[in-house]
Amino acid sequence: MKKLSLLAVLVLMLGLALPVEGASDLPESHEFYEEITYLKNRDVLKGYPDGTMRPDKGVTRAEAAIMISRLKEFDDTPRDTGFPDVPASHKASGSIAAAAEAELIEGYPDGTYRPENTITRAEIAFILSRSFVVPFRANVSFTDVTPNMLAYEPVQKILAANITIGYPDKTFRPNAAVTRGQFSAFLARGLEPKFKNDATIPKSYLRDKTKTYTYDTEYGIERHVYNYVPARNGLEMGFIWSIHKEDGALLTDSTEFETHEHYSFGLPYSESYTELEYPVEMGQAWYTDTMYAALREITGIGVTVETQYQTFTDAVEVTVAADAAFLEEGHIYYMVEGFGEVKSVKMDGTVTKELTAVE
Repeated sequence: MKKLSLLAVLVLMLGLALPVEGASDLPESHEFYEEITYLKNRDVLKGYPDGTMRPDKGVTRAEAAIMISRLKEFDDTPRDTGFPDVPASHKASGSIAAAAEAELIEGYPDGTYRPENTITRAEIAFILSRSFVVPFRANVSFTDVTPNMLAYEPVQKILAANITIGYPDKTFRPNAAVTRGQFSAFLARGLEPKFKNDATIPKSYLRDKTKTYTYDTEYGIERHVYNYVPARNGLEMGFIWSIHKEDGALLTDSTEFETHEHYSFGLPYSESYTELEYPVEMGQAWYTDTMYAALREITGIGVTVETQYQTFTDAVEVTVAADAAFLEEGHIYYMVEGFGEVKSVKMDGTVTKELTAVE
């Protein structure tokens, strides 16, 4: 057996020490390193022949179609696309044809696809909203996305699904170009709950989507788990919070989403209720002039509240006013960052819901 030279041993050791991804321009410190690595390992995203990943390079419309085609495992055999500017000889013709046939992408009013154009955030919103099932929508709180825009509904969906959160200045920037790293983040969030946890506002009240939450309620023990449900009662569901009884039987599926304006909890394809209005400040009230729900008001901040799980010292106390029209006797509930609602109490002190475990 041949002995390895010292140089060969060093090369081998260095090779083993390098990240599996091996991209020369993708340091672990990159904002989207984990998402890019995840998609590369799934063969959705591939590097360039020179060994680079170019995470900050803009994604062309052709590249977007290729990645979506790989994600959906479409037949990417080169063929006619129906777009005059994408001949069968184009490297992405098969992917573009397949994605178009699946109605995940579309061309421009003049019939062209413009494969070399850098794709925008608005265009990505359309692709993502069609690629992933989202059984609910969030009210868009972005200052630059209005109801009269074609991208409004797609943005509603990907915001509700924690695929995007926009920018700190509360903009979505629909006309901005999308980089390979950003597109990777969007796709990863559509596929894995752990990446959805990153698409939240600062000081978010959303729960960790990788954990199970158990509550002791007036109706019995409930376990809430975030999971992928293809369909329920003939309706497409996608990722959703499912609530189970102690014996494992399904009670219902629920939604939980948050924008820069509020935190809401509800049911898929049905109503949702605002549990917390932002900014969080004393006296903040909502449902003040509506026939939709009883008045709610923040009556305490930095409140200490004991639960079977742990004692929280930074809870927000919300008081729901008694209102016969809604069969509401009045109650108080407590919200905590990263945990959502941790306890609910009737005015007479009876506990109706309490967090008991997070696993």
